[in-house]
Amino acid sequence: MIDAYDPAKDGAHMAFDGRMSYTDYLQLDQVLDAQKPRSSAHDELLFIIQHQTSELWMKLALHEIGAAREQIGHGELRPAFKMLARVARIFEQLNSAWDVLRTMTPSEYTHFRAELGQSSGFQSWQYRMIEYAVGNRNQAMLRPHAHRPDLSAALEAELVRPSLYDVAIARLAAAGFDIPEEVTGRDLSQPWRAHPAVEAAWRAVYAEPARHWELYELAEKLVDFEDYFRRWRFNHVTTVERVVGFKRGTGGTSGVAYLRRMLEVELFPELWHLRTSL
Repeated sequence: MIDAYDPAKDGAHMAFDGRMSYTDYLQLDQVLDAQKPRSSAHDELLFIIQHQTSELWMKLALHEIGAAREQIGHGELRPAFKMLARVARIFEQLNSAWDVLRTMTPSEYTHFRAELGQSSGFQSWQYRMIEYAVGNRNQAMLRPHAHRPDLSAALEAELVRPSLYDVAIARLAAAGFDIPEEVTGRDLSQPWRAHPAVEAAWRAVYAEPARHWELYELAEKLVDFEDYFRRWRFNHVTTVERVVGFKRGTGGTSGVAYLRRMLEVELFPELWHLRTSL
């Protein structure tokens, strides 16, 4: 019989009085105590954890998007590529989370759905901040956060900053492409509207990638992110339809119909449209 392995013999620390432990560093007592089911339903814990972990991933996505935007704004595109690639992988993780939630059946969800009250995922301020940060700026979506002045202030502050797409387009202008003042001087708080001059500039980049390699790679990093973002939205729709059908959402939206409308939103429209005309 082989003796049980003792990691201490290889130098592993086994006593943590007065030392930083894994649980201490990650504040796991607080994290693992943050799940507060409001019913006795078995599946409510799954629902809570899926959404809490999604919010943690979104916190990291915002961290990376903000850093990438700053780097691009300074003309440092290469560090931004790594950050944007990470954001795409984050949304890959968020997509996988729907697979776990879809193990919950409609009958199981009905056992605790009433406990949600009027709370709904569309009220996620971090999700809204991601949309605002990359350029999809719908001011109507400030209203669900009016009861929290701190969140409203953070979202309103984001609306006056150049979005990720704004700073990417500024790099096109800096590279000598003809980007008119109506684009560079636009009201940043408004949603991005596709512009033919921007599409023409991106098309020129794709026509000669070797000549504009960094801009070409930047464009593909943006497309890669939006690709995963679209999949996340699509998986959201199919998960909701699978679990609740066409019921009205707990937050008062039309549910699946509302989510399907969101599938039509394009974050970086010119980067998709140019593919037809290239």
